[in-house]
Amino acid sequence: MSEEHLVTSEEQTVSLVDVLQEDQELQEEASAVLAGSDSDHCSYPQGYVKRQALYACNTCTPKGGEAAGVCLACSYKCHEGHDLFELYTKRNFRCDCGNKKFADVRCKLFTDKEDFNTLNKYSHNFFGEYCTCRRPYPDPEDQVEDEMIQCVLCEDWLHGRHLGCEVPDCVELQEMICESCMNKNLFLWCYADHIAVAGPAVESEVKDTEAHLERSDKVDDVAEPSCKRVCQEDPSCRMKQLQATGVKRARSGAVFWPSEWRSKLCRCSACQGSLSEAGVSFLLDELDTVLAYEDKGKSEEQCEQSHDPLMSALDNLNRVQQLEIIHGYNDMKSELKDFLQRFAAEGKVVTSEDIRQFFEQQQSRKRNQVDGRFYCA
Repeated sequence: MSEEHLVTSEEQTVSLVDVLQEDQELQEEASAVLAGSDSDHCSYPQGYVKRQALYACNTCTPKGGEAAGVCLACSYKCHEGHDLFELYTKRNFRCDCGNKKFADVRCKLFTDKEDFNTLNKYSHNFFGEYCTCRRPYPDPEDQVEDEMIQCVLCEDWLHGRHLGCEVPDCVELQEMICESCMNKNLFLWCYADHIAVAGPAVESEVKDTEAHLERSDKVDDVAEPSCKRVCQEDPSCRMKQLQATGVKRARSGAVFWPSEWRSKLCRCSACQGSLSEAGVSFLLDELDTVLAYEDKGKSEEQCEQSHDPLMSALDNLNRVQQLEIIHGYNDMKSELKDFLQRFAAEGKVVTSEDIRQFFEQQQSRKRNQVDGRFYCA
């Protein structure tokens, strides 16, 4: 192999920097949930956090007791080695670690906590059950390959085959509201008629409706005094305009919503009151979305990594040195993957102690190899 290039089997030129950058993209996706949460400090002092990564401890609060959730830092520091359920992210939640729901466990990171967090919302997720089928994840008895999608409102995770509708393409860029939540908030069906991801049968009608509403908005902007829009004493209600069109879709199955759909919700005083009464005012906040949370975490992580001296030093190495490093890097990466797969198969959370032990084993193996070469010489 030439000293000037690292060549793949397809004869494409690849540098070590390219390999690390590609791997970094995968790491960013995997850590997006965690990067937006503090791994060192309990989130309790922040109150009911807008959105954060959460865990439920099956060791401390097993099924049959009271549901409780702990923040990322407490999952590491207070519940290391415990049987934890990953809850992904949830909104407006305050860390329960060490409160009255935990008989003998005290929070190691923040001790001055109230007995209960009365505004927290819990579900069967906190006992390791998901979807309408209330099965665990991963489910060792389920042989069907199926993705799980989180509902925007109840934040439960549902199997695609249990949604009662076809899962659209690019689902990772869309939000979903399950059928149960739609029926609990019937006004959402009116928005679904016009804003939600539509089937081919009603697609043209929806586009015509949106065009009509855009023209109406432009006319209103010209005809109405600006003070009327500011005061909103008698605003033009977008909801009433949608209802007047008569366009409807079937009132069944989960509903998928395209990006920026929240910006199309009516913000008149009456509709804001309805959203507040239903407890879903967060729908008016476009930064409430999981995608916004993940983007923020990725941005912060990229900012930290931009100061990484390793990436800066790579360009100063010759190709022979890079080749030696890339072999070691690939070996370590393969072993780490095998190591982590064992945790995934058992549904366990990887702790900092587990990672520390892994690298200690790597160091020990490296020393043994060096000693072996020395004596052979």
